[in-house]
Amino acid sequence: MTRWLIPLLLLLPACDGGSPHFMGTKPTRVTIDGSTFAVRVKGDLAEAVRVNAQYAPRMGPIGARAARAMEQVSGCTVREVRGDQALILGVLKC
Repeated sequence: MTRWLIPLLLLLPACDGGSPHFMGTKPTRVTIDGSTFAVRVKGDLAEAVRVNAQYAPRMGPIGARAARAMEQVSGCTVREVRGDQALILGVLKC
């Protein structure tokens, strides 16, 4: 049992890790309507990683919340969102 516990604990901090493009960018945690995101901004792109446990069968409402979180952190308008209900990429218009 303990031989599995240590590797699992080492993976835990990577749960809200950014994608390769956003590595090294410090995340800002934002909660919108019960959804908590780790938001990273780099250039004209933003990434929102949903970090709370929440039932999210589809992108619809989660995408809109992620866009609001990205706008709050970046100060820009989100033109487009792509991704899934866990990791959302936003194209910014500043």
